Amino acid sequence: MPLAKLRAACFVALSLCLPVHAQLIDTQAEYAVILDYDTQEVLFSKRGDEPMIPASMTKIMTAHVVYDAIESGEISLDDTLPVSEKAWREGGWATGGSTMGLKIGETPRVEDLLRGVVILSGNDACIVLAEGLAGTEDAFAGRMTDLAQSMGLKTAHFKNASGLNAEGHVISAADLAHLARMEIDKFPQYYKYYSEKEMSWNGITQGNRNPLLYSMDGADGLKTGHLEISGYGLTASAVRDGERRIVVLNGLPSSQARADEAERMMRLAFTAFDTRSIEPGADPIASLPVWNGEVRTVGVKLNSPVRVAGHKRAFDSAKTEIVYNGPLVAPIQAGDEIATMVITMEGKDKPVTAPLFATESVSKLGFLGRAIEGMSLKMGGGASQ
Repeated sequence: MPLAKLRAACFVALSLCLPVHAQLIDTQAEYAVILDYDTQEVLFSKRGDEPMIPASMTKIMTAHVVYDAIESGEISLDDTLPVSEKAWREGGWATGGSTMGLKIGETPRVEDLLRGVVILSGNDACIVLAEGLAGTEDAFAGRMTDLAQSMGLKTAHFKNASGLNAEGHVISAADLAHLARMEIDKFPQYYKYYSEKEMSWNGITQGNRNPLLYSMDGADGLKTGHLEISGYGLTASAVRDGERRIVVLNGLPSSQARADEAERMMRLAFTAFDTRSIEPGADPIASLPVWNGEVRTVGVKLNSPVRVAGHKRAFDSAKTEIVYNGPLVAPIQAGDEIATMVITMEGKDKPVTAPLFATESVSKLGFLGRAIEGMSLKMGGGASQ
């Protein structure tokens, strides 16, 4: 049967079709995504689905694996793990990279190591946790990849726990944003670590590298990243007026550019974008034609609110359609899912969809009625959709 489309009567004001892939904002970052936390919709994307080198933003997944292990009872926050020579050699002060400053042979608690990962971006802490949970960092990286893939993060492939450069170690900005959302949603009891501004270990105090923690009210995480090959990046989240946005940036030329662009993009995430709801009403949204029914049309309605997030300028020029496989054929029962509302907006790569349900039952015509209906269709050349 042909795919029929009917514009919903209650959205006539939103009927103008504009190019869906046009961008209403831009950024100097090579990769960027803005994600709305509640709707899980990508509000803005620049190469957001392309695999990229995440550098230390990898550590969001490292922590996620550990949080998952704690919740499953595999390990506890109070367990202690030994610092190996490998962890000290490849993640300690002598490397010149980010470090918690662990010493060979000391036995920090899992909670201390987690804080060292998310606050200090400690490469040594990552290796200790990896070895403690999987025996080797390679095995832990495989576990990271497997868990990420099972969570739907299809671009994620990890080769180590720290994010140091390794061939094939990649994830997209969009998947990083969704990972951050899942971390906030699933592990709020541990997410608090990301907002701590400093940590001391072995007599040395270091600050959190997330610039938004110092410049923006409501910012509460997550993680910076930097390698020469990937540039400067940040996965960040903030809350304003009860709404949360997640911003991922990567490929910026300096730490100052990262700080400036992160603040600019996070402010735009709140000021340029909005979320609105379409509420179910008492009256049908539209009436769809029915073939072989005792009545010729059936109403459709939403059963639950539909939240739509997008650029504020795009709401007045959105396009809404009702899509169904037509013609609908009786019998139809009240409450049957028979159509889909499809909303496309400028700046959004993917439409928002919601199921529509029959408002009443439509019985099938008897033999005589079907014969008359068939004759009418034949004489009229068939129904148009």
